[in-house]
Amino acid sequence: MSIDLPESAVPPPTGSDESSSAPSRRAFIATSAAVGGAVVAGGTFLAGSEEATAAGPSPSSRVSLTVNGTRRTVTVDNRTSLLDLLREHFDLTGSKKGCNAGACGACTVLVDGQRVNSCLTLAVRLEGAEVTTIEGLAEGDQLHPLQQAFIDEDAFQCGYCTPGQIVSGVGCIQEGHTGSPEEIREWMSGNICRCGCYVKIVRAVEQTAGRK
Repeated sequence: MSIDLPESAVPPPTGSDESSSAPSRRAFIATSAAVGGAVVAGGTFLAGSEEATAAGPSPSSRVSLTVNGTRRTVTVDNRTSLLDLLREHFDLTGSKKGCNAGACGACTVLVDGQRVNSCLTLAVRLEGAEVTTIEGLAEGDQLHPLQQAFIDEDAFQCGYCTPGQIVSGVGCIQEGHTGSPEEIREWMSGNICRCGCYVKIVRAVEQTAGRK
């Protein structure tokens, strides 16, 4: 890229008769800086365009899975998490996006009966899997026993973590980790409640496990 400097920005030769009308040193430096910035900006713009062109479309795959008893088939970006698939593609917004790093448990769902953090699970790896979310626990108007127990024990306040807590509690009961309050706390420790309802959550899980 060629850059033509304005004549006023080029100092005249030493001894020239035009020395009296030459621009100041400050004006010359300012003009040079502006021209250099234009060159750098132009180069950055061109490099960015080339990278965008080379990247192309993101790879995608077709995946079929059963969600809450319904068979679903969708084509998604290979980077799509199960959580985003549920919320953005299937409109199942009960599973919450909390930390989005697998540390809070707000996004907990069951995959083939096992508890998973859906924010860390790639959707394309679940071909043929059976997924159960908070929306799939009740049978019509009949709440799941643990959902009813959360109401009976007043085991929630703001409710943001509640879907993940309930799904995780269902998994905990199915796994048989309900022998004592201490065991329940240990196996439910991956689910964080910012409101501090842990005592009542444990009671709700105990109440439900006692009915089995």
